[in-house]
Amino acid sequence: MTERRLHRIVTAAIVVAGIGGLAALTLRGQAGTSSAMHVLDIAVAAVSVAAAVAQLWWPMAGALVATLLAVASPVATPAATLGALQVAQCRRLPVAGAVAAAGVAMHLAQGLWRPNTGISLGWWLLLISAAYGAMLGWGALARSRRALLISLRQRARRAEAEQGRRVAEARMAERRKLAGEMHDVLAHRLSLVATHAGALEYRPDSSPEQLARAAGVVRAGVHQALEELRQVINLLREDGEGEDGGPEPQPTLADLPRLVTEAREAGEQVRLRDEVADALALPAATGRTAYRVVQEALTNARKHAAGQPVEVLLRGGPGARLLIDVHNPMPEAGAAPTSPGSGTGLVGLTERVRLAGGRLDHQVVDGRFRLRASLPWPA
Repeated sequence: MTERRLHRIVTAAIVVAGIGGLAALTLRGQAGTSSAMHVLDIAVAAVSVAAAVAQLWWPMAGALVATLLAVASPVATPAATLGALQVAQCRRLPVAGAVAAAGVAMHLAQGLWRPNTGISLGWWLLLISAAYGAMLGWGALARSRRALLISLRQRARRAEAEQGRRVAEARMAERRKLAGEMHDVLAHRLSLVATHAGALEYRPDSSPEQLARAAGVVRAGVHQALEELRQVINLLREDGEGEDGGPEPQPTLADLPRLVTEAREAGEQVRLRDEVADALALPAATGRTAYRVVQEALTNARKHAAGQPVEVLLRGGPGARLLIDVHNPMPEAGAAPTSPGSGTGLVGLTERVRLAGGRLDHQVVDGRFRLRASLPWPA
């Protein structure tokens, strides 16, 4: 229940209380109540309604005024009990309990001064105590619920911020990983360029054929290095090294059959359809990205849809785009993942494909999870 709706309910209760007070005054006047008491009841009714309205903005002050008025006339009882409810909704339980106890004490004084002929004093106090107890419990429950909702909203905001931080970290980690992979290739190619450029510098007496061959190697190496550098500009990472201390060899599309074989040996049902026109003409960087796409798709299928068959389709050729389509049936309802995931694998993969100039989409279609990637393949 929102604050605005609760205020509407309380306002309606105040109107009902005012009507009840006026009805009580009418009955008292008909029953022969003295004119002085009748005038007092009218004055108390007017002030108690005003105090009840003030409770919407100043609950403590309005509740105390209505409680004090309850000593003089029973027509202030509705406003006093509503005041206890308002205080219980916005103050701690000891304060609200003190206001409720004061209300019971004021009604005891009212019962002694102006006893009700229709009910005994004991039953009167029991009813008043029950009413204040109900108001106190209702207000405390509303206050606890409001505090819980505020806490849940804060936790949701923190969770969103944490997820945003994890996504940013996943993107940065993927960029660093890409930088490490590209560094290995660039170091190799630039070392070849430096070697042949050194030969041109220190062996100017070489034959024209040798000079032309060395210049051609330098030109091709620089062109390839620039192509690789285009993908990793502004990406920084510490050099990764393998077990032998040298750069780790990076897989390409040619290693895909080995990846599928390893998945099958692990018990995964994988069907590979390779319709690539000329795999040898595929750039190394694109081949590595394609390999990572299939690798991540098989990993996700193994985690979240264990035992389900996976179909992998590769299609494309020089001058067209390389299409990667991996799909598998969704797991059965209630099936738990075989191993926990970080939730950022597809985020990093999307960033990798984007940096390669491609596009990656994943969605559920007709009960099957489908991952599609499209990568550029220059002619």
